[in-house]
Amino acid sequence: MKTIGALALGISVMAFPSSLFAKGIIVKITIKGASLPAAVEITEGAIKDFTPWAGPGVAINGIKQTEGFIIDWKQGALSGRPSNLQRYEISFYGKLYGQGGREEPVYFVVYEYDPLVGQGYVYLPGRTDSEYRLNTTMIMRDGLEGNWFRATHAWDDFVKRFIPRGQRPAPPSPQQ
Repeated sequence: MKTIGALALGISVMAFPSSLFAKGIIVKITIKGASLPAAVEITEGAIKDFTPWAGPGVAINGIKQTEGFIIDWKQGALSGRPSNLQRYEISFYGKLYGQGGREEPVYFVVYEYDPLVGQGYVYLPGRTDSEYRLNTTMIMRDGLEGNWFRATHAWDDFVKRFIPRGQRPAPPSPQQ
């Protein structure tokens, strides 16, 4: 009889969406940057698609995740990226399960967007960055911290509505 009860419990747990097993839910994303007059707060429903509890460092039902969040993980860490891009600080706020439902910062990244090629870049704070502790308290990204990555197209499309459409400074013209 205990075996049937355990089997029923196991099947019912597997029927729940994996998102229910996350550490909490994302309720707000803030964007700060020199080109913004004030921080932008985003609370619309689409933010749920950009949970930091996805991608490398996350295992669901024992399976290591390779996709998710705002980074195109398949491209790997970048050895270089364009310079002179506008820089934005992106903070993710969540309501953690078992914490009384209070809203608190749960993850932080730096984001830069190149409007000339339509590509964004994401930096995961490394050991020497003050935000490293916040991020790694929530999730360790298998040693990927401290690197720049390409952003997903979904993130770029979502976030560019909230940042100015300024252009990168033009490269110096050759002398003639």
